[in-house]
Amino acid sequence: MNWNLVLHVDSDTPQTLALAFSNAANYKAALPDESFRMALVANGPAVKLFTRSDRDLAEQGEKLAEQGLEIMLCNNALNKFGIDREQLWACASVVPAGVVELVRLQREGFAYIKP
Repeated sequence: MNWNLVLHVDSDTPQTLALAFSNAANYKAALPDESFRMALVANGPAVKLFTRSDRDLAEQGEKLAEQGLEIMLCNNALNKFGIDREQLWACASVVPAGVVELVRLQREGFAYIKP
C-alpha cells in the first residue's frame, strides 16, 4: 500500500500552517513501521509564512523536515509577493509552480490533504 501524503497550504494564517504541521506529525506517529514520503506544498499567500520572521513556525518546520517532511514553495507565489529566496527557511525548496507540483505528486500516488 502507498502511504505517501501531500499537504497543501494556500492560506497565510499561521494557524493553518500549524494545523498542517500537526497533521504531518500525527501521520508520521500513526505509521511507525511504514515507509512513506510526506510533502507540504505551499502556494498563494501561504508562502509568506516561510520566511525567517516567525521563529516558532520555522522551528516546527525545520524539526518536521529533519523527520522527512519535504517543504516545497511555489516560485510564482514568491515572485508575486516579492519574497527573496534568501529570506526562506533553509529546509524549504522552491518549485516552479505549486499547482503543478500538487498534480505531479497526486499522479505519483500521493494522498492529498488540505488542512
